Amino acid sequence: MRLLSLLFLVAVQAAAQVPDSGRWQELRFSAQEVGQLSEEHYIEQTVSLAAAGQLDRDRVLLARVQRIANGLIRVATTLKPEAAGWQWEIHVTGDPGVEAESQAGGKLLLGRSFVARLKLDDGELAVLLAHEIAHIVAEHERETLSEALLDSHRDLPLEVVDERLASDIPLQLRLSKLSAIQEREADQLGMLMAFRAGWPCSAMLRFYAKLAEDSAGPTLLASHPSGATRLSLAKGMSRLLGN
Repeated sequence: MRLLSLLFLVAVQAAAQVPDSGRWQELRFSAQEVGQLSEEHYIEQTVSLAAAGQLDRDRVLLARVQRIANGLIRVATTLKPEAAGWQWEIHVTGDPGVEAESQAGGKLLLGRSFVARLKLDDGELAVLLAHEIAHIVAEHERETLSEALLDSHRDLPLEVVDERLASDIPLQLRLSKLSAIQEREADQLGMLMAFRAGWPCSAMLRFYAKLAEDSAGPTLLASHPSGATRLSLAKGMSRLLGN
């Protein structure tokens, strides 16, 4: 009986479902250890940006982003209750190489240049933030690291898997199908969260229309669907949500 209980516990720890879509995931690393690793990366990144004078210099945009994100995070916790206990943190950077990024455990970074280039209003900005928050809520980083571990066919520490994932191009190619699934999932879940946070579907359509116009051509490792595909999904979600 004890053995069966242990096997059941392992099975529960190794599998989970994405909120709303219900897609099953293989999660071989704990949320705590992935969150700790992501926090270390985030601290290193933000400290470096601050030292270069490229962190939170635009206080008006920072306040705007934090206000919008707070409403989205409240919705996120209804989809994933444990997210209420995460240490959510968001910063704005002047680094032109950053568009929008998210890391496990509630860490977000938004590029001022990207927001300015697309001339995002509050509703459009909410859709962008919701997409990144959806990645966090769906634990996509934890899933990707877990799949990278499974790909190795051996037991490796999280730090080793993380380093391999960052530098191993063939591994990234093998996981590209999963990345595409995750991006579509973040688009769909993000739009649902934005809608539940009170933002109209028209904002979704405007954001994805702008993104489609801004999108560059596909690259070898492109994980995002095409701009046209994402706009088509936004139109479908708008009809589904009836707004």
